[in-house]
Amino acid sequence: MRDHEGVSVASVHLILGDEEFLVERAMRDVVAQVRVQDPAADLRRLRAADLTPVALADALAPSLFAETRVIVLQAAHEVGKDLATAVVEQAGDLADGIVLVVQHAGGARNKALADALRKAGAALVTCTTITRYEERADFVRAEVRRTGGKIAPDAVGVLIEAVGSDLRELAAATGQLVADTGGTIDENAVRRYHRGRAESSGFAVADRTIAGDRAGALEALRWAQALGVPSVLVADALADGVRTLAKVGSAGRGDPNRLAGELGMPPWKIRKAQQQVRSWNPEGLAEAFAAAAEVNADVKGAAADPDYAVERAVLRICAARGAR
Repeated sequence: MRDHEGVSVASVHLILGDEEFLVERAMRDVVAQVRVQDPAADLRRLRAADLTPVALADALAPSLFAETRVIVLQAAHEVGKDLATAVVEQAGDLADGIVLVVQHAGGARNKALADALRKAGAALVTCTTITRYEERADFVRAEVRRTGGKIAPDAVGVLIEAVGSDLRELAAATGQLVADTGGTIDENAVRRYHRGRAESSGFAVADRTIAGDRAGALEALRWAQALGVPSVLVADALADGVRTLAKVGSAGRGDPNRLAGELGMPPWKIRKAQQQVRSWNPEGLAEAFAAAAEVNADVKGAAADPDYAVERAVLRICAARGAR
């Protein structure tokens, strides 16, 4: 199939992975490509495991009026052997105007189906789950490029801290920033547009706690709690802050850019931790580790009052920084 500019649109697409936002967007992108060629193209989403080989053949059969159709088979990793065979066979013999999109979660389950479609030449989009910080930072940078903008290295981390880890929210925030800044995003722009969230995040609490700013940490904690930031996120940020200090402290005073790959952190985060760790000694770090571990257990059910448990941990870690 070709669009109005003669650009080829693949007849079979394999969306591999289970990152919900990326999977949904990949499906929308295929539909958008097809509708450039035929704005009236019909979209049908089918749960693959609910089909039989005959029902699949009916769904992929050409219509009397040669209408363009996009057939999306969702969760194809759940199908049985007979239907998996039918998907591969029918994908290789689609009628004109039919575009087949197969969504497979990846992994070992029904891997042969995904491998067969890939080998047969299906257009592949990978949507694997994003868990590591650096993967999320890469996602933000890619989103900025996707919308025609540029982002300063330090602004990436600030945006993630302000918005959080949800890809849908990160994509929306990135697109808005590109539109509102004229395409060039720096740290000041992120802080200006996301001031409320940045100042109320668990990371804001952790930053002030690690710095030993008792009053500032408690103020940030009160603000976060007033705005509904979950205690578990604050506890996670405290633990991340303490772990970062320990990792950067053990790595010495090397170049942050060189240490980034070794430590799995962005250079700006290493640079900040290198400045912070000078005010800590091993005994204080050990006490902070114990406080972070205890509060993480507390907010997940061990304590009757998670908010009070977080406040106690903040005070404990601030005091540990001053231990000599």
